[in-house]
Amino acid sequence: MIDLHTHSLLSDGDLCPAELVQRAKYSGYKVLGITDHVDLSNLDLVVPRIAEFCEKTNHVEKGIQIIPGAELTHVPPPLIPELASKAREKGAILVLVHGETIVEPVPRGTNRAALNADIDILAHPGIISEEEVKIAGERRIFLEISARSGHCLTNGYVARLAMRLGAKLVLNTDAHAVEDLIASERAREILVGAGLSSTEVRETLENSQRLAKKLYLNKS
Repeated sequence: MIDLHTHSLLSDGDLCPAELVQRAKYSGYKVLGITDHVDLSNLDLVVPRIAEFCEKTNHVEKGIQIIPGAELTHVPPPLIPELASKAREKGAILVLVHGETIVEPVPRGTNRAALNADIDILAHPGIISEEEVKIAGERRIFLEISARSGHCLTNGYVARLAMRLGAKLVLNTDAHAVEDLIASERAREILVGAGLSSTEVRETLENSQRLAKKLYLNKS
């Protein structure tokens, strides 16, 4: 299991980063991205701490790789490119933007601003436009299929457009609690439920592997 979107108590998750890692490892995870919610108010505080935690823990932890990240959340669209760059500067290897999910009042224009910024994943992008899906494909920004309640309501729509228009997908949990962590078989079931074929399911899971590898190759 590779999961590139989770939260600790440094934002609104239940667990400290160390317990999140151990719980994920126990659940069979091989790669875990810790991507706490950030905006202008807390990016300087949260991202360096996650980066330090991941660096030191990766030196001693066996069986799981931890990736320091950030999820820009409810940020006014004009500020997204600046904050994405700042997150990188502060130590985030993995940068997500909280997309225009239909279950939260995310500012309109967030998806488009995110796709024009230096990010890796547009999380739960909701009813994303065809033009935006094409931009994601051209810029090699991954669109997220979400295991999280509520955000998952548009999984089928996102998957269908991505397959038709050439964008790449990844499956993440957006985990905030222990019960949100899932096994790889559950991930496959969610992708099938989104309407993907067996080949597309395999490709989506492999996308997470490729992205994780790319992030650390770029770091080195």
